[in-house]
Amino acid sequence: MHSSAVFLIEFGAIILGLGLLGRFAGRFQFSPIPLYLLAGLAFGEGGLLPLGTSEEFVAIGAEIGVILLLLMLGLEYTASDLVSNLKTQYPAGLLDAALNAVPGAVMALLLGWGPVAAVVLAGVTWISSSGVIAKVLGDLGRLGNRETPVILSILVLEDLSMAVYLPIVTALLAGAGLAAGSATLAIALGVAGLVLLLAVRYGRHISRFVSSDDPEKLLLVVLGLTLVVAGLAQQLQVSAAVGAFLVGIALSGEVAEGAHNLLAPLRDLFAAVFFVFFGLHTDPASIPPVLLPALALAVVTACTKIATGYWAARRAGVSVKGRWRAGGTLVARGEFSIVIAGLAVTAGIEPSLGPLATAYVLILVIVGPLTARYTEPLATRVMRWRTGRSAAAVPAAAEGGEAPAEPTTDAGADRATDADRATDTDRATDADPAYDAVDGRDVLGRP
Repeated sequence: MHSSAVFLIEFGAIILGLGLLGRFAGRFQFSPIPLYLLAGLAFGEGGLLPLGTSEEFVAIGAEIGVILLLLMLGLEYTASDLVSNLKTQYPAGLLDAALNAVPGAVMALLLGWGPVAAVVLAGVTWISSSGVIAKVLGDLGRLGNRETPVILSILVLEDLSMAVYLPIVTALLAGAGLAAGSATLAIALGVAGLVLLLAVRYGRHISRFVSSDDPEKLLLVVLGLTLVVAGLAQQLQVSAAVGAFLVGIALSGEVAEGAHNLLAPLRDLFAAVFFVFFGLHTDPASIPPVLLPALALAVVTACTKIATGYWAARRAGVSVKGRWRAGGTLVARGEFSIVIAGLAVTAGIEPSLGPLATAYVLILVIVGPLTARYTEPLATRVMRWRTGRSAAAVPAAAEGGEAPAEPTTDAGADRATDADRATDTDRATDADPAYDAVDGRDVLGRP
């Protein structure tokens, strides 16, 4: 059969399969991301039906998918929002790096892989998946929630940190000297700073240049500008995702709204292709030997991400339920983790690092949408159960002749304060009203 015919059949089958999986997930109100990844495993190396001629096109489509996900996320916020969030959330970024990079470095050292592999695995466990999280926020209808700017700030801090981290890792893997590594780092920081400066100061002028009453022209200009900036950023050792996000930040007003409506179908298509591509490059046979350490690392860093999101949202004055949602949403790892691990595999640092990173990311990219959806309801149930036990213990103590203890608040989770009770009832948003008023009761179970 002619190669072009094979390509059309293969790629058509992928798109059709993704559509059916999306409908299946939608019927049960479940994020389709894990199903897309499992489909990638089925079509990938060592899977049931490996692809042939369409794999290269899927790879390009996957890269476009990540770029569009970050562009659409950037369109939700203005440059002033970005700057103010970064100013207020930088302590959360530091905590995020400390809590989530250290477990990866420790695991590499325990496995005897050496300091360079430790730096690489630290990056794998540190960076959340902006692409997965952007998709999850859209699927769950949380883009307008009060905790979403906190999540976005942490993701942006992580993505911008890659402008520093990736040149350092590249220099370490290549064995480059201090001078060469410093020059690469300086170029990356300069480019990231320049793009951010243009987005903040000249965003209105950029919006005017892009603006058009013709939807076709608006679509072509926005998409072309985004791909050009993303490509230039990647060429200069800065993440293409960061460049796309900053383009979205630079656009505002009617231009941003119009671009959002036009690009949404393209984003959904190429984002699904990205998740399939991720599964394509995972050989199922390489997972079992490293499954236990990957699982242990996934459990630890899922907890540390939840703690990071909770603490950051608490600093921002978000309600208790919003804090749990923020933490659960940050759990997923994905594209950056695979890129970092791929650098180490190419350099031949440690043969087992690639399979471990793949298994680790695969676990959390499947678990991430689940924790985003269920962390807050589960935490609410646990707190209600604890409150019920405490209430039951008071009469028992009174019957034994003991005076009931004075109610206290936990300094680490100030749930019983008047301020928190107010935020749990008063901060419900139109985008997600059910999450802030479950069953008409507050977080302590009171009507």
